[in-house]
Amino acid sequence: MPLNERQEDILILLREEGRVEVDDLASRFTVTTQTVRRDLAELCDRGLATRTHGGARNLVSASSFGYEERRLAQASQKERIARSAADLISNGSSILLNIGTTTEQVAAALATHENLTVITNNINVVHILRGARLDRLIVAGGSVRQSDGAVVGAEAVEFIERFKADYAVIGTSSLDEDGAILDFDEREVAVARAILRNARTKILVTDVSKFERNAPVRICAVSELDYVITDKRPPEAFVKAAEAGGTKLINLEDSDV
Repeated sequence: MPLNERQEDILILLREEGRVEVDDLASRFTVTTQTVRRDLAELCDRGLATRTHGGARNLVSASSFGYEERRLAQASQKERIARSAADLISNGSSILLNIGTTTEQVAAALATHENLTVITNNINVVHILRGARLDRLIVAGGSVRQSDGAVVGAEAVEFIERFKADYAVIGTSSLDEDGAILDFDEREVAVARAILRNARTKILVTDVSKFERNAPVRICAVSELDYVITDKRPPEAFVKAAEAGGTKLINLEDSDV
């Protein structure tokens, strides 16, 4: 499950200061030392810190911290986007989920669904859905990218091709106003394309900050998707491309979600 607000703040302090002390954190956040110890235990269990006498120190590499920072960025927007995506998915369905901090939020939002079959190349989804009332939880085989837990490469693509799911839910690193859905890693994109090919209903979950990033590898065009769920209204050119392709755009800023 996502970190709570105080744990996120502690993680930021660890990044900035390198180490934290229980007594100091209890004073900063006006909570008991027992509460702080529970927070630090959670961060250590996730591999984000290591315990020291009286506190904890940072244990996050530069590459993995990048992924943790992405988890924290636009966190509330991602949670709302995820709930909207989960509302489209009925109990007993099969879902393909790819790597990404927003798709992980979708996994969390699906945890109360029943009898789902979830197929993913995202190792983090396994931890999120462990103990949920699923029918099956299936993880692609292949090489695991250490920075974020993505299973990528030809083996993962071949594995995904074995299935035909009711839904695909994908995230993305970059969006172009002309309707292009983009990412940085060709291996990751190959898996995302396989996920889309093997789903009946295709859903993109993304916040509009992705229009501020430029990535070189095309996943698909917006017209190849059934739904795009965003936190705010995208640029007008993207909206028109979605409309021309028959893609339903769910903009949470203009909805009651």
